[in-house]
Amino acid sequence: MNARTLVSPGLAIPVLAAVAACLAGTLLVLALGFSLGDALSSFVDGTIGSHYALAVSLNRSVVYALVGLGFILANRAGLTNVGGEGQIAMGGMVAAAVALHHGVAALPFGLAFLLPLSAATLAGAAWGGLAGVLKARVGTNEVISTLLLSFIAVWLVYGSVQSVALLRQPMTSGATLPESLPVPDATQLPLLTGDAASPVTIGLPLAVVLAIGMAILLTRSRFGFQLRAVGLNPVAATRAGFAFASTVVVAMAIAGAFGGLAGGVMLLGEQFSLKAGFSSGYGYDGLVVGLLARGSVTGVVAAALLFGFLRSGGISMEMGAGVPTALVMVMQGLIVVAVAGAAFWLDRRGSRS
Repeated sequence: MNARTLVSPGLAIPVLAAVAACLAGTLLVLALGFSLGDALSSFVDGTIGSHYALAVSLNRSVVYALVGLGFILANRAGLTNVGGEGQIAMGGMVAAAVALHHGVAALPFGLAFLLPLSAATLAGAAWGGLAGVLKARVGTNEVISTLLLSFIAVWLVYGSVQSVALLRQPMTSGATLPESLPVPDATQLPLLTGDAASPVTIGLPLAVVLAIGMAILLTRSRFGFQLRAVGLNPVAATRAGFAFASTVVVAMAIAGAFGGLAGGVMLLGEQFSLKAGFSSGYGYDGLVVGLLARGSVTGVVAAALLFGFLRSGGISMEMGAGVPTALVMVMQGLIVVAVAGAAFWLDRRGSRS
């Protein structure tokens, strides 16, 4: 057995492309006059430098993974869900509304956090399903509809935290920023360790279970075959007995459910109160995670970890070494371009062989 059989080019080349992009990013740090040693030290401190930093990085990766899983499921049906940001916003808003509702915090058996988390998932499903209905009934391009629905959702969040009649905390509380009251402790996601110094939430094992379930669904289930058939050739799939319209709606609803769940995990596991723009671009980064994965659940997990740790490290580099967070965004862009270019080269190489 030689080295070529041990490492697949389909895996090695994108990994090498990502490494090359990271090296290019370090050169940018040097070119801009920052200390590479301080930048790398701050990056390590912000990602794996402590139990707390590692936990935060993992929690961020969970959000990316959930959005990415929803993306590849819709993409298997030939659909492009770019509405992760709006689905996160709807999930977070509904999770906050349910968690703050009178009596929810007193529910037994974990229902205090399961109920708002489930409501967030359903809200995301409804938001994604709406784009699916528009696609199936009137032929609206899902890229356009999900993008515009994201704008609507973001503004709905903004409006809800501006109005005391909706979710803004009362003026008597002394708050000056437009945000909701903090959700009660009982509605917050439990920590795996039970220790606030290492705040990994149950979102992590939940994401692992969902990733395994997604892999089984896409590769070993009739519904996964149906998604693939509709994605490859809708006309042939319809003639084979697969309902195109219902497949599109269900696929978009499931993709939206993952985005809504991501919003609930963010709200109940990290931020604890609803603010305007609370999703902070996670939906758009999750879209990139799904694109980089190229339909692979393993690829989603790897890309989500990469982006989660990059975000944590970028924040730490800005605070500890003065490196602008925008530079980390440039590094992410370089990684996307490098990996996408490597994928294109592999596809061209495969078509010629």
